[in-house]
Amino acid sequence: MAIAATTPTWLWVLDIVMIVILLAIFCNWLYYFIRGLIIKGSLKPEEFEKKVHTSQIIDLRSKDDFKASHIMGARNIPYPMFKQYKSSIRKDLPVLLYERTDHVPIRIAGKLKKQGYQKVFWLKGGFSKWDGNIKKQH
Repeated sequence: MAIAATTPTWLWVLDIVMIVILLAIFCNWLYYFIRGLIIKGSLKPEEFEKKVHTSQIIDLRSKDDFKASHIMGARNIPYPMFKQYKSSIRKDLPVLLYERTDHVPIRIAGKLKKQGYQKVFWLKGGFSKWDGNIKKQH
C-alpha cells in the first residue's frame, strides 16, 4: 500500500501552499539582496556611525516608532510619506537611511540614486542592529 494513497488530498494542497509561501519569501529576500549589491550602499553599524556627523540621517519607520527611539540626529520621513518630503533632502550631503529591515532603505536608495543623489547608504540589518547613540522618549 502506497503512502500517497492514504494521505488526504487537502494535505497535499497544504504542502503545495506552504512550498509556494516559502518560495515567495526566499525570492523576496533574494531580490533585495541582489538589488542591494547592485546599488552598493550597505553599511555595517560601525561604518554607518562614522558617517553620522557629516550626513543627513533619515528614519523611514513610522512616526510612533521614531518617537519611541531613534538614532541621534535622525529625522523622520515615514516611507508612505517619502515622496512628499523627498525635496527636503539635500543632494550635496551624504544620505543615511534606516528602517526596521533593509528592504525599504534599498528601495528608497535606488530611487534617490536614479534622481542624482550620489552618496546614499543604508544601515545593514536595520535599526535593530544599531548599537550607537539613540534618543528614547521618556
